[in-house]
Amino acid sequence: MSCPAAQKAHYAHPFDDDKLKEECGVFGVVGVTDAANFVALGLHALQHRGQEAGGIVAHDAEKGFNSAHRFGYVRDNFTKSSLMETLPGDLAIGHVRYSTAGSKAAVIRDIQPFFGEFSMGGAAVAHNGNLTNADALRRELIERGAIFQSSSDSECIIHLMARSIQRKHADRIADALRRVEGAFSIVAMTRTKLIGVRDPLGVRPLVMGRIGDNGYVLSSETCALDIIGAEFVREIDPGEMVVIQDGRIESSRPFGPSTGRFCIFEHVYFSRPDSIIGGRSVYETRRAIGVELAREAPVDADLVCPVPDSGTPAAIGFSQESGIPFALGITRNQYMGRTFIEPTEQIRNMGVRLKLNVNKSLIRGKRVILVDDSVVRGTTSRKIKDMILDAGAKEVHFRIASPPTAWPCFYGVDTPNRDKLLAAKMTEDEMRDWISVDSLKFISLGGLYRAVGEAEGRNNACPQYCDACFSGEYPITPSDQIEKGFEMKAAE
Repeated sequence: MSCPAAQKAHYAHPFDDDKLKEECGVFGVVGVTDAANFVALGLHALQHRGQEAGGIVAHDAEKGFNSAHRFGYVRDNFTKSSLMETLPGDLAIGHVRYSTAGSKAAVIRDIQPFFGEFSMGGAAVAHNGNLTNADALRRELIERGAIFQSSSDSECIIHLMARSIQRKHADRIADALRRVEGAFSIVAMTRTKLIGVRDPLGVRPLVMGRIGDNGYVLSSETCALDIIGAEFVREIDPGEMVVIQDGRIESSRPFGPSTGRFCIFEHVYFSRPDSIIGGRSVYETRRAIGVELAREAPVDADLVCPVPDSGTPAAIGFSQESGIPFALGITRNQYMGRTFIEPTEQIRNMGVRLKLNVNKSLIRGKRVILVDDSVVRGTTSRKIKDMILDAGAKEVHFRIASPPTAWPCFYGVDTPNRDKLLAAKMTEDEMRDWISVDSLKFISLGGLYRAVGEAEGRNNACPQYCDACFSGEYPITPSDQIEKGFEMKAAE
C-alpha cells in the first residue's frame, strides 16, 4: 500500500491507547464451495480480536494455493468480488491480526496465514497466541540456514516444519509445536486437510463447527460460526490436534496428557459477549461478574453506568444485584475511527469527547457508579472521571470487573511493560487518589473465579485458569522475556 495513513492500525474500542489489545483471530473452512467467502465472513465476526490486518489462503484442485493479505478491516478488503474471485476452492483459512509479536509497524510480510512449500506439498498456518521461546528458536534456525521473511514469532512454526523428518504434514506440525513454548491455537491447511491444534494448557480458544453435509469449521470463537450458519460441535481440547478431511475427523494428543489453563481474560474482555465458552454465555459470565462485584464492593449511589461497550454486561449485573438503576450515562460514537481532521494538540486533547459523550441531563447532581472491564494505565479512567464531573455529577465511583492488572501477558496479548501498569506501581487506595474518584474497587480474584463458574473460587495450589496478568503466576515460563531482564514474581 502506498498511503502511509492507510497502514495505521484500526481499533474497535474507543480507548485504543489504554486497553489490553486482543490477540488475534483464526478461522478455517473445509468442504464448502467458495470456502474463502465463508472465511471472510468468519473473520468479520472475529474483527474485535485484531483490526490491524487480515489474510486468507485458499486451495483449489485446479489452481492450487492462492492468498491475499491486506491492511485494515475485513469489510474494506475481503468483500470485493474482484479479490475473492482470486481465492477459489473448497478449503481456506484466515487470520485477523493485532501485532503482539514482531514489528509494531504495518509490514505486509508479517500478515498471516504463513505459507510454505514442502516436499509433500504446500501448507499454510495461522496462529493465535505467542511463543515465549521464539527469540531462541529464531537464532537457532538462522544459524542453521533458515531465511526469515517476517518479524513474527509464528514464522518459526513454518521453519520447524520444514526441518522435520516426518512424512505427513500433520506430523510435521506436531513435531514443530513440540519445540515451541507458549500459547498457540493453530488453524492450518494442506491441499486436502484442515488442521486445528491447541497448546497443552489451552490458553487460547479454538472451537469446531459443522456446516452443510460434509463441511467443517475451526474458529477462535463460536460467534463466528453463527455468521455462516454453522452448528457448534465442540471446543478443541487443550493439547488436542484434529485433522479434518473428506468429512472425517481424526483426533490425537501429540503432547501427551495435559491440564487446561484457559485465559480468564477471555471471559472478562476479549471474547465477544455473544460467544460461548465452556458451555456458558460470555454475556452471562460478565453479568455474573457484575453481580459478584456488587456483593464485594457495595456503595450508595443513584445510577450505575457502564463505560461503553465492554463494561455494559457487568454494569447490568451490578445494577440487578444492588438495586441501583442502570443508565446509559455515556454514549459512544459508533463511527469514530481515526481523527478526521488534522490532529493538532487541541484536537488530541478533545479525543475522548470525539469518541464518547456524557448525557448531562441524566448525570447532573447524581452519585454515579462507573463500571469498566479493567484499568491498565489509568489514563482513560481519569479522562472519563473528568467528563462525568464536568457534566455535574455529585460523586464518581469506579467498579472494575477484573482484578488489578499488575503483570504483563506474554501469551498473545499486547500488554504494556510492567512499569506502565498502574496496578504494578500503586495500591488500590493510591490508584483511587491518582484517578481522583470518591471510591475505586476491583473484583477479587476469588470473586472473578466464582463468577466464571468456579463455585469454590480459585484453587491456589493449581489454578483452573491462566490469570498471570492478575496474579503474576505464569504457567509457562516466559524464557525470552527473562533473557531480556524480566523478573518473575518470587515464589511465596
